[in-house]
Amino acid sequence: MSLHRDALTTLRTWSAPDAGQERLRGRMADHLAAHANGVRRSCFPDHLTAGTLVLAADGEAVLLNLHRKARRWFAFGGHCEDQDATLAGAAHREASEESGLKGLRLHPEPVHLDAHRVDFCDPRGTVTHLDVRYAALADPGAEHRASAESVELRWWPLSGLPELEEEMHVLIARAREVLL
Repeated sequence: MSLHRDALTTLRTWSAPDAGQERLRGRMADHLAAHANGVRRSCFPDHLTAGTLVLAADGEAVLLNLHRKARRWFAFGGHCEDQDATLAGAAHREASEESGLKGLRLHPEPVHLDAHRVDFCDPRGTVTHLDVRYAALADPGAEHRASAESVELRWWPLSGLPELEEEMHVLIARAREVLL
């Protein structure tokens, strides 16, 4: 099965938790149905991306990265690559590469969808990332290391999160619901 087919199947069969997520699910599935390269960054101006929110094993903290270009705290994620066979695999790869964590336990289905505009991703102009977000638990005591895409990685207790976009709070809540 191709990555495109896997992504389309994933989105067509995913049960959205609310009406807003259902609208995004439909938008993303329609995008893939209309664009054979819809999972590739070559698809301009919109393309699917895959991400993962990493929770501590006890669910009381999240590992976030201070993104080098955006200068904001985010979960891990990015573009699908040629070696990715599945959307979940792309999300797992991105989280592992960007966090340095080994043994992440990825939930097999998406937990949240988001669409956001990015000004620094493509020389052709602003793109929209149609982000399919997964969640994973880190092993207790697992050591992380920042990749070149991050200024810093940090475990944030849920009671002391940095300033985040509202959708990140929704993602964290949804990840805790599914994983714990």
